[in-house]
Amino acid sequence: MAAEAISRALRDGALEGEHAPALTIKDSIHAPLGAFVFDHILAQLSSNISSSKSQAQGIVLVAFARSPQFCAELLKSKANDAASLKKWLRIVDCYTDPLGWKIQLAESGIVSNRSTQNATTASLCKNVRDLDMLFSSIVELGKEVIRETKGRFAVAIDSVSEILRHASISSAASLLSNLRSHDQVACLFWLFHSDLHEMKASSALEYISSMVACVEPISNTANGKGMNSENLPLIEQNLGRGEFSVRFKRRNGRIRLMSEELHTEQMGINFVPAFEDHVTSQSLVPKVQFNLQLSEKERNDRAKVVLPFEHQGDGKPIQIYDGRRSVSESKTENKETNAEKMHVNEDSGRGEIIYIRDSDDEMPDSDEDPDDDLDI
Repeated sequence: MAAEAISRALRDGALEGEHAPALTIKDSIHAPLGAFVFDHILAQLSSNISSSKSQAQGIVLVAFARSPQFCAELLKSKANDAASLKKWLRIVDCYTDPLGWKIQLAESGIVSNRSTQNATTASLCKNVRDLDMLFSSIVELGKEVIRETKGRFAVAIDSVSEILRHASISSAASLLSNLRSHDQVACLFWLFHSDLHEMKASSALEYISSMVACVEPISNTANGKGMNSENLPLIEQNLGRGEFSVRFKRRNGRIRLMSEELHTEQMGINFVPAFEDHVTSQSLVPKVQFNLQLSEKERNDRAKVVLPFEHQGDGKPIQIYDGRRSVSESKTENKETNAEKMHVNEDSGRGEIIYIRDSDDEMPDSDEDPDDDLDI
């Protein structure tokens, strides 16, 4: 299954001398289930880390869309106790005060200063526009969670779309690329709302990623109906289920595609194999201005064509030509050849090739006869 393949890739981490595996999770308003997929993958990786089955020894969670308290409670609900979380989880809090306004108001005395520290050991980010500082914070917390050893840590960003609200595409791509190439990062993954940004933003993130997981509506792709107010039942269905397609980039350059369905449940999401009636049959022939396939009439006409090497009967004995001349054919051809030679000898003594120059302006080498077979 696609979700299990993703979990294994993130669990195994980076190979020696190669970049860490990176996953982009894409969703849209038509299938807003990307957060469920993110939580599922985060819980799977957390379980592998707590049981020492993963290359990563800890997780640095960059929280943009949800508070650190929510993230901690989410992981606790996945059978992770608070004492265990403190060992392998660190959170960069980009949710509480992303631009530092609350701190400025507190310093001026307008509002009271409330501590943002909690049991999850969150580090407050005061300016999400400074991605260099954000990168340094992630690396410092990662080294802290692995206790300054030669181990590796994982990085999870709950919303790259929030980063793109305050920074350019190139800056965000540079941040992700630097994290992936860091020698102590085992893996990283992030959530991206594709319908909020231009196509070039999605293309840049997919270029950096080694895996791209897309959550798409099932009803829209299966039934071919548009998403509007007249199809409210279809929209409601897409809030509870979707098509989960994953594209894996292999080291040899090949692409592996996997697809399945995901359904939301009370305890999370469940992945099931995709049904055939939900798969849209598409022709593999590209759209071009000329025909690459024969119609039924053309196939029938081609079947009626009598090929030269096929004997069709007509009352004659079946003869299969094996490339050698028969004795009768040789005698007949010899008689015809002798008759032609006699006729030619009677008409003329020999053959001649007469070459006349068009003008005196031609180059002298045009009169040359290297083969000595012309009568000039």
